[in-house]
Amino acid sequence: MVEFEQKLRGNIAVSVNPLGRKQQVLNHIDHVKSKGTFEGPKKVLIIGASSSYGLATRISLAFGAGADTIGVSYEKGPKSERNLGTAGWYNNIAFKEAAGKEGLIAKNFVQDAFSTETKQEVIDYIKNEFGGKVDLVVYSLASGRRTDPETGETYTSSIKAIGEPVVGPNINMQKEDYYTETLEPATEQEIEDTIKVMGGEDWELWLKALKEADVLTEGVLTTNYSYLGSELNHPYYGHGTLGRAKADCDEKADTINELLADINGKAQIVVATAVTTKASSVIPFFPVYCIGLYKVMSEKGTHETPIMHMDRIYRDMIYGDKPEYDEEGRLRPDSWELDSDTQAQTKALIGELNEENFNTDLTAYALFYKEFSNLSGFMVDGFVEKEVTIDELKAMEY
Repeated sequence: MVEFEQKLRGNIAVSVNPLGRKQQVLNHIDHVKSKGTFEGPKKVLIIGASSSYGLATRISLAFGAGADTIGVSYEKGPKSERNLGTAGWYNNIAFKEAAGKEGLIAKNFVQDAFSTETKQEVIDYIKNEFGGKVDLVVYSLASGRRTDPETGETYTSSIKAIGEPVVGPNINMQKEDYYTETLEPATEQEIEDTIKVMGGEDWELWLKALKEADVLTEGVLTTNYSYLGSELNHPYYGHGTLGRAKADCDEKADTINELLADINGKAQIVVATAVTTKASSVIPFFPVYCIGLYKVMSEKGTHETPIMHMDRIYRDMIYGDKPEYDEEGRLRPDSWELDSDTQAQTKALIGELNEENFNTDLTAYALFYKEFSNLSGFMVDGFVEKEVTIDELKAMEY
């Protein structure tokens, strides 16, 4: 029987509980169902669908709006009791099983979303087995590397400052340590490489391919998730390499809007709030911001997990009657995070933190750690331990 043990390397999870992940997917489905149904898209393509924002989007649209979905992701399955694969692998399986019970189509393409071949395979599937067209394309891909399909060159992103070093506090969850970190400035090449990986180029390539293949409906919508943050994290996020990549997505949205104009399509940048994801745990300084922010927002009743946030975005804002836009036309569900009193309290709280109190009830460290653990299937509400063999895990079909 396989034994599941939570293991970390710094702030990176290096183990997974497949059964815990299944329970968490079911928990998210229950959350959406508790909100009732809403009118939304019916044929959805989600690029980057296996975890965090992409998975939450897929769950919300399937179990809230009754959408058939295609999910594209790059994940790894189990090889041995010591190598059980990635959490996203099991998320795809759990989602497909649950969607199938509801009579919904849930097709998983587990392969490189950056490749031209994957784009063509998805297009062929839409044409031949998915009704011919999609009415929503969600781009939620998070990767540290990308191979350009035209040149074959591989680029690696960097999470760095721009101009000057940034010094600030960070957390090591493996050691439960609070320490000072220095984030070095990026070179021009590192900035450009980060834009190539995390910017909007691949989003644009997807929409071009889909448009040319005539698999987009009249009035199609495509969304891309961004993050701007506040003055508390601008030095290492908005004003760093990540911010440059997000700015490129803004520019590509304009290009995509021109591309889709003749079918009345729209590209929508969604500026999301700070939530716990695999990425947020490894962005320098960001965990400290989160444990302060979450404490304040929890007390105000405005803290959200990815499923809560994505369901609100699609149910209330994009397909509802409560949208909030900024002067750039971006959807701003992050307004709860950026509330002036919330930010002032967060700033004051972070200013009090040190190695003695960062993991006490003064902060939301325990909440952040639990949400982080949930991503790998640990500390999941409602989970009941069951025996499973490696052969049973290998037999699961995505």
